[in-house]
Amino acid sequence: MPFDDGASIFANDVVSSDREILTWQGFGDASRELAQSIVDSGWMPDLIVAIARGGLIPAGALSYAMGVKAMGTMNVEFYTGIGQTLAEPELLPPLMDVSALDGQRVLVVDDVADSGRTLKMVMSMIADRGLTLDGNNSSHVDARSAVLYCKPVSVITPDYVWRETDLWINFPWSTLPTVQSRA
Repeated sequence: MPFDDGASIFANDVVSSDREILTWQGFGDASRELAQSIVDSGWMPDLIVAIARGGLIPAGALSYAMGVKAMGTMNVEFYTGIGQTLAEPELLPPLMDVSALDGQRVLVVDDVADSGRTLKMVMSMIADRGLTLDGNNSSHVDARSAVLYCKPVSVITPDYVWRETDLWINFPWSTLPTVQSRA
């Protein structure tokens, strides 16, 4: 249904000429649809790993929707502002102990695969858990990825995607400025 300004509404979110705006209601619908697509694939994770910070809220929503209680977090910094990144994604402490992932089905969740470099780094780290110190591939981690949005330029294709877009996305949890002291 078009607005007078030329934007249109898709499932409780708004797309303008330069941004996709995901509302809280739209996020709720998107996370349920994404969870349903994962369940419908016949694959269920034992553990959900959120890529912090953007993936924390989507990972929690997927966790509840799919009834998966085991969760972990990989703290990664890449974006420093709108369209501004570090040279490479960097892990931040505290670091998750990936040695506990052997034999697990792991779902790695982020909000968006923009360049895809952060998701690729985390997926590679988890895939490396399949190698033991002597080089034998005796342990196995079945890792898959899920994102709300994927950009066409992403260097990785996530296993589960709610929507593809080439627009900048305004997520309901990250569009307002940080809270400052009133004192």
